[in-house]
Formats: sequence, structure tokens, C-alpha cells
Amino acid sequence: MQEIRVEENGNIGPIDASQIPRYAGLGTYARLPRLDQVTAADIKLVGVPFDSGVSYRPGARFGSTHIRESSRLLRPYNPALNVSPFAVAQVADAGDMAVNPFNINEAIETIQQNALDLTADGASLVTLGGDHTIALPLLRAASERAGAPVAMLHFDAHLDTWDTYFGAEYTHGTPFRRAVEEGILDTEAISHVGTRGPLYGKKDLEDDKRFGFGIVTSSDVYYQGVREIVDKLRDRIGNRPLYISVDIDVLDPAHAPGTGTPEAGGITSRELLEIIRGLRGLNIVGADIVEVSPAYDHAEMTGVAASHVAYDLISLIADKRASDQRAKDLANEA
Repeated sequence: MQEIRVEENGNIGPIDASQIPRYAGLGTYARLPRLDQVTAADIKLVGVPFDSGVSYRPGARFGSTHIRESSRLLRPYNPALNVSPFAVAQVADAGDMAVNPFNINEAIETIQQNALDLTADGASLVTLGGDHTIALPLLRAASERAGAPVAMLHFDAHLDTWDTYFGAEYTHGTPFRRAVEEGILDTEAISHVGTRGPLYGKKDLEDDKRFGFGIVTSSDVYYQGVREIVDKLRDRIGNRPLYISVDIDVLDPAHAPGTGTPEAGGITSRELLEIIRGLRGLNIVGADIVEVSPAYDHAEMTGVAASHVAYDLISLIADKRASDQRAKDLANEA
């Protein structure tokens, strides 16, 4: 079947839905071109079908494919941010990383190297997981590319700063403790957003504070409102290079039932998207969306939410790249 695509500003965009129905054709993210169909890409989507680090429900290894299938209704213009991300930047789907499901250490090394390879040409990377274990190697790569520790916003029901689980140092509950220990996070600019639910003990919070994390609970979002939360997050981050990690279980199970460790009392998909949109103009150097487990999903609710989170993240990155290029062009003209 011939792929008739939308093209604008020299960028190859999604398949034209007025010519080919959205339910037809290959299921790349937002029906965008594959990486091998473009000469270069400013923003690359990549899947990491890996869930060997989960502690409860498995299935996130199928998350990247599910998010892609759930993204077929996405359109080229983002009215919330007044930007056409696929027109101002070349965005392409790089497919899935091939990682060892039986060896977590090897998988982490593979993810880190693949992330470095994909960003070697200056491209930005948005990753579809997979479980939250994958955030550690992605942060390693982002920090290496930035040449410094990175700021981080971590959207999640959980802290993910355990020391070990069943003696294992690398699981979906430990990536950010390891990241702090390795010095790849700027500990003056790291925050959890949307946390809630029971913990093993008060020490979990004490350890988290010691690591430097700020905490915005789901109750904080409810009582303080999105605008106040966004202002606080922006003040904390400043102009630092920022990595965003989104565990879809930050959403209430009413909005995202398809996840491995659901917790009651979460934020809504609207609140999550509005907080992300409030980060416009920040220096986002990478992002991931993880823990989508389609076997527990219903009517693609979780997949659709995750696909829209990725869409807004891509929009922010594309808009910032275009803004920076305009400023550079003006400076050269002067």
C-alpha cells in the first residue's frame, strides 16, 4: 500500500488520514515515518519492550506496541500548545531496541548504548517502555550527552528510590536511587510528581529527602491546582537540562487501569497533560513513558493516555528546538 504522507517545511509527517483510514497501515507512533524513511530526524521515538524488573504485574514489555496502536488518532496540529510538532521538526519512529529479557545488567547496558547511538547526531529521544528500570540507562545517556548531571521530573505514584528488592539493585523500584548514587542527577532540581499510596515505612520519605527530591503528591495537585504546581516546578528546574520520566501509574486507575502497580487516588489525565504543557520553553533533553501493561487495559484507555503524553512531550521538544533555531538565525542576521 502506498503511504501518502503529510509534508510541511521539508519534514515528512504522518500518513494522510484523508487518504488512508487511520485504522489501516503499519502502526508506527502517530503514523509517523520510520527512521529509515527519512534522511535525518530531530526527534526520535524508540520502544524498549522490557519488563524483567517488575515487582508485581508483568506485561509492560508490550507497552510500546500498545502505545503506538493507541496513537492512530493523533493529528498534526496541537491546539493546546499552538504548535505543529511534525512540521517544525522531523520526527520519526526508530522501532524497538532489542534487549535481553533474561539479564537485567546486560539489558541496561544495551539500552544506554542504544540511547547514545540514537542521539549521536544531536537528536532528542522520547522512549516508550517497558518498565521503569529503563529510566536509569536513559538517564545515564542523557547526562553524558548534556555533559553534566540533569534535572528530572518524575511523574509516578511511587518514589522508585528503594535500595534493593529481593537483593536486586536494578529493578523498576530502584532506578532513581541508583541515579543519585551515580551522580547523574542534579539533586537541586529533582522532583516526584503525583506520588501517593502506602509505603514500607517513614524511612522511605526520609531517604528520599536526603537524596534531594522534592515531592508533589497527588493531593497537592488536587488542593493547590495545576498552575501553582507548575510554577513551583519551573522555579526548581530553572534553565537546567531536564529529563522527564512518566510512569503511567501516576494517573488514577480510573484513567489508566493498564499498569502493573495501580494505586487509588491518582491525578487525572487532564491534570497530567496540563502540568506537562506548563513546562513549555524548558530545556528538555529526553523523556520516557513507562509501565503501560496492555493486558490490564480497557478500550485503550491507558494506551491513549500514554500516547497523548508522548505527543505533548514531542510538541514541547519540537517547539523549543524551533524557538532556539529562530533565535540563532536572528543572532546570525544581526
